[in-house]
Amino acid sequence: MTVLTPSRPPLTVRPGAVKARRKRKRLRSGYNLTAGIAIVLIGFPVYWMVATALKPGNKALQPTPQWFPWPLTTENFSAAVHKDFFLSSLRNSVLVVVCVVVLALLVASLAALAVSRFQFRGRSVFIVMIVGIQMVPLAGLVIPLFRVLATAHLTNRIPGLVLAYLTFVLPFTVWTLRGFIINIPVELEEAALVDGCSRTSAFFRITLPLIAPGLVATGIFAFIQAWNDFLLAVTIMQNNKDYTATVWLSFFTNRQGTSYPQLMAGSTIIAAPVVVFFMAVQHRVAAGLTAGAVKG
Repeated sequence: MTVLTPSRPPLTVRPGAVKARRKRKRLRSGYNLTAGIAIVLIGFPVYWMVATALKPGNKALQPTPQWFPWPLTTENFSAAVHKDFFLSSLRNSVLVVVCVVVLALLVASLAALAVSRFQFRGRSVFIVMIVGIQMVPLAGLVIPLFRVLATAHLTNRIPGLVLAYLTFVLPFTVWTLRGFIINIPVELEEAALVDGCSRTSAFFRITLPLIAPGLVATGIFAFIQAWNDFLLAVTIMQNNKDYTATVWLSFFTNRQGTSYPQLMAGSTIIAAPVVVFFMAVQHRVAAGLTAGAVKG
């Protein structure tokens, strides 16, 4: 017994759909090519820094560039680590950056909450000042900051450098956290107040957990800003033992010239904490953003 199956009409593809699909593929290929070129241009200086640090001295300074470091050597890193004031400079940088990030996030979270949730006299002026301060070049703040800190006897001291860093890190953190707090519905805090929470308790129980991704992201940028500063550190801290790690890199240049292989090794060592810090917290940023979106 034969079973007759209904014949299906042949599928027809419209010419317009084929052209649209080909256009999307070309656009995707163009975007991928542009992204690849951008990655190479951005990553090549970092690669060349690490490659130069791994080359012997005679290979690193030869006129013809050697694209791949061979043979590999770690003597440049050893020389950089044994450079004078390495440990004290690294300790000063860690201490200053930790203090700056903690204080900036603590003060900025409260200031951002006040600007986002309360109406008070001078609120608009305060917001404009935050934006305006970020537009002032750091070089224009060096002399006024030095005069103020010198009057307060805070030059060549870690607290003075922390206060100097807060002048350009704090406005950025306030502005960034303000954007995160504004996106949180105010009804959540009002519900907590109705349930008996105080304003402080509502902030720590409701608002703070929801802006945790913003705190992590803002802390990363504050860390990078404070860690990479050179101008304020070299101006305010005038003793070799009080210098930060970025100022310590200038010790590789003297009257005889610059030791580029050791300088690249020192730069790699100084850049490593930023990379490690970012890699340690970047997954928490993504997880926190997803959790915050679900809670909202």
